[in-house]
Amino acid sequence: MAKDPGRVLIFDTTLRDGEQSPGASLNLEEKLAIAQQLARLGVDIIEAGFPFASQGDFAAVQRIAEQVGGEDGPIICGLSRASESDINACAKALMPAPKKRIHTFIATSDIHLEHKLKKSRSEVLKIVPEMVQYARSLVDDVEFSCEDAARSDYNFLYEVIEAAIAAGASTINIPDTVGYTTPAEFGDLIYKINENVPNIDEAILSVHGHNDLGLAVANFLEAVKNGARQLECTINGIGERAGNAALEELVMSLHVRRSYFNPYFGRVADSPTPLTAIRTEEITKTSRLVSNLTGMVVQPNKAIVGANAFAHESGIHQDGVLKNRLTYEIVDAQTVGLSDNRISLGKLSGRSAVRARLEELGYDLSREDLNDAFARFKDLADRKREITDRDLEAIVSEQVQLPEAFFQLHLVQVSCGTALKPTATVTISDKEGREKTSVSLGTGPVDAVVRALNSLTDERNELVEFSVKSVTEGIDALGEVTIRLRRDGVLFSGHSADTDIVVAAAQAYINALNRLVSSKGRRSIHPQKDTVKSTSRPSL
Repeated sequence: MAKDPGRVLIFDTTLRDGEQSPGASLNLEEKLAIAQQLARLGVDIIEAGFPFASQGDFAAVQRIAEQVGGEDGPIICGLSRASESDINACAKALMPAPKKRIHTFIATSDIHLEHKLKKSRSEVLKIVPEMVQYARSLVDDVEFSCEDAARSDYNFLYEVIEAAIAAGASTINIPDTVGYTTPAEFGDLIYKINENVPNIDEAILSVHGHNDLGLAVANFLEAVKNGARQLECTINGIGERAGNAALEELVMSLHVRRSYFNPYFGRVADSPTPLTAIRTEEITKTSRLVSNLTGMVVQPNKAIVGANAFAHESGIHQDGVLKNRLTYEIVDAQTVGLSDNRISLGKLSGRSAVRARLEELGYDLSREDLNDAFARFKDLADRKREITDRDLEAIVSEQVQLPEAFFQLHLVQVSCGTALKPTATVTISDKEGREKTSVSLGTGPVDAVVRALNSLTDERNELVEFSVKSVTEGIDALGEVTIRLRRDGVLFSGHSADTDIVVAAAQAYINALNRLVSSKGRRSIHPQKDTVKSTSRPSL
């Protein structure tokens, strides 16, 4: 692979780094749904997970490799630490994919070497070529990352990169692991790597960064100007701490300001050739899917995909937009797939019409899932005169998101008002089908429901977030509820949608509780925080 592919490669790590957002854990079906949408979006590489972390992660990477990684689809990538056990798990999980990549890494900053790895620079310089070469013996495409590169000694970094390329790495990733650097510094680092690594022409330079100072996208764009040709990013910018660089912001920056960036690719300024392979009209749909499945609500003022991104309230702005949209809009909303909800379905619509519309929206459901979705559609159609695309998306995303049902909700009934103490009656059943009912008082109807649910289970938890948003406009709109529970420092998300937000809250709580119960006894390794004890090969 040549150093410069002539455009920017988009490496999506929503399913790996994005899933490390507190409370954003996804099950296998959710990961598969997101991976399929990422393929429709046109990303070049999908980092599907960290196979060595857990059986669940291994299964998800393997399933995505089987069903998403076709000949014409994206490269499917798995993350591994610089150890044979990690690399072996990665290669095995990726085996079904026609196009696969092992992404292995080790820290290079002195602070990580001293306090986390407990290794010297010379030890790391020995490990890197051994592990890259081993990964290269299993797959043709190997990416190597210098963790915490932005805080590493530059001369040592050059040595590590040169050794990794010589051992077979075709992509070198430079992460700003802690979101510390600034655009000028990050651009200078990429420039100096190009100038000081003798064999850098044999690899593509990639960047990965976090948004702790709100500079991730700016850092990446400066890196592009200095020769970076792969950007590692996530949908909606989700990820650990303050998140990662946001895919939609990077792609649309390169799209809207193409004439500015073209000369850095050796093109004339007005060249119409896109700088990425992303199908921008899929951006809004992808954003909504990830938000729904992770339970991470997109802030209204979020660039490109926020609810207010194309809204105008100022009279001056409204007047200007009515006369010519270009007066206050630099992006056509339709470019990112945002258009008015199309009303096409109602209570008399049949299964075939619902299936056809879901397929147009990008959902490929099994017969059983379609039956469930159609039943939910008919139930909603009895309560809501017009069903929009957003309603259908809410129905399907909630269905895909359902965890294993340790508890099921059967009845929710509340009474409240100015002269009444909020009271909830709730009935649930456990995995054996045994029903239990509880009545509780609360400060409000949702609080009463939560208290009743807590009294019916022995699962200790703390409710740390309750959020409601309307799917569409109107008094009969679906209300989407997200609930996060915390136990032992770990967050578990639940999501549900209903025209009755109290019912949606109860179901979202049950979904979060089911995730909490299903996590018992599972140990998942964190790729950056858990170190390997040995990197040597086992004796044969």
